[in-house]
Amino acid sequence: MTNPKCTSAGPSMAAVLPVIYGMKEIPSEGWNVRYVVSITVGLLFAALFVHRQRTTAAPMISSALFRGRGFAPSVALNLVSAFGIMGSAYFTTQYLQSVLDKSALEAALWALLPSLPIGAAAPIATTLVHRGVDRAHVVTAGFAIASCGFVLLALAGTDSMWLVLVSCGVLAVGGVIVMSLIMDLAMGTVPVERAGTASSLMETGTEFGGALGMAVLGSVGTAVYRHEIPASAPDAAHETLGGALAVADRVPGLATAAREAFTSGMQGAAVAGAVVLAGAAVLAAVTLRHVSVREAPKTPEPERATA
Repeated sequence: MTNPKCTSAGPSMAAVLPVIYGMKEIPSEGWNVRYVVSITVGLLFAALFVHRQRTTAAPMISSALFRGRGFAPSVALNLVSAFGIMGSAYFTTQYLQSVLDKSALEAALWALLPSLPIGAAAPIATTLVHRGVDRAHVVTAGFAIASCGFVLLALAGTDSMWLVLVSCGVLAVGGVIVMSLIMDLAMGTVPVERAGTASSLMETGTEFGGALGMAVLGSVGTAVYRHEIPASAPDAAHETLGGALAVADRVPGLATAAREAFTSGMQGAAVAGAVVLAGAAVLAAVTLRHVSVREAPKTPEPERATA
């Protein structure tokens, strides 16, 4: 007998893949009918997936998960946070290696610097919540901080290593603040017996958000790059910065032009990321207001024996 959960996996994949494909290609290739149809087909399969989850006897994702007031916003906000973190990483790694001409090892070592303040972000956020600060305010602040990181990244030039590293640190701190509190919030608003499913769904949202961030922001950066690269450059140079650097020895000035074009693309993607995270800050402030987290029952203290 066919497992209903297995038959739900097909529509879920058919919903996600065409949408990501279309959203990845449209910013760089334009509004081609093929990409619009791809997104439309994906959305139709998404509607089919939702309908099946609401009507089948054994859904892959139970609607009981979303009865808690804060769970659905938590999934969405967690996805957006991953969108920003992974979307920025798509550019910063290439920037260190291809624009600043660092080796892979040098780029990896420099990339460790932004991680230093991250260790304090989650404990500070948790402490603020425990001291009575509204969780919605802290999550909103986290998104605002992450958005500022994108703003700093948008100011970077072709020789702005420290600015890029600082922007990565600021963005990561904001993202960690959000994700540390959002996971706790999500798990505290669902029935205990569905905690495993809820955790899996949050993890799936993180992975999907990261893939979406690299696809969308990467496509925005690619579109700007192709617009900025000289029209007379070889075809390989119009594809990627790596392709341009591979043939730069044959075209005087191409390496400089390609690095400038890539930096412009990174700036454009950073502006888009800042707008998305600023919108998420507003969404968090509205949807998480007055959302309470279920507290674990306290174990009664054993009575002291009397003499």
